[in-house]
Amino acid sequence: MIEVLNVCKTYKSENVETKALKNVSFKIDSGEFVAIIGPSGSGKSTLMHILGCLDVPTNGHYFFNGEDVSRLSDDRLANIRKNKIGFVFQSFNLLRRTSVIRNVVLPLIYAGVLREEREERARIALRDVGLDESCFNHLSNQLSGGQMQRVAIARALVNNPSLIFADEPTGNLDSKTGEIVLETFQNLNKQGRTIILITHERYIANKAKRIIAIKDGEIVEDALTDKSKIAREIKE
Repeated sequence: MIEVLNVCKTYKSENVETKALKNVSFKIDSGEFVAIIGPSGSGKSTLMHILGCLDVPTNGHYFFNGEDVSRLSDDRLANIRKNKIGFVFQSFNLLRRTSVIRNVVLPLIYAGVLREEREERARIALRDVGLDESCFNHLSNQLSGGQMQRVAIARALVNNPSLIFADEPTGNLDSKTGEIVLETFQNLNKQGRTIILITHERYIANKAKRIIAIKDGEIVEDALTDKSKIAREIKE
């Protein structure tokens, strides 16, 4: 699904150049659950922006589903984001005085999906993340933090994207609620969803099946987590 070849990203401010990414290369297959981990300023957010078609590399190539998206126009990148990528953010980014179902339906409205189909797809997505129908018509600001994050996940799922990004998805949650949200991502991955989790916490990254660690713009680790190693050994 993803192939990154010698990707570099340089930011210029007046006469100062900052190299955020330095010759980064890796592949991610369809159906993987990968955590990208690194401290603040490591380049992980820059990498996510490129992988999520929110930005393009200064040098190198990024292939998404076999297409080199490194030099596409803003309109083409927006089209890929709309149809093939889902985003889940730390701050939820929900319309707080709008109902749960309406929040999830919004991407389908922009995509031109008929009203009857929109409602049904939104309900399916909300059930997939474990939300009870009794809260579908609640305003999002009436929900707990964990419920709001699951609504955000459902919204990311509703267009059936081939790739889901989760950017520090437990950052605003207590540890118990965070575990529930991470379990939701694990269950979605078991259903075949490709997920890339962005975090600075090792214990959160260990919930994924593979960890790519980045420091000072370079990959310093790319390895399976312990559970994935054991599962692979059993399978072999």
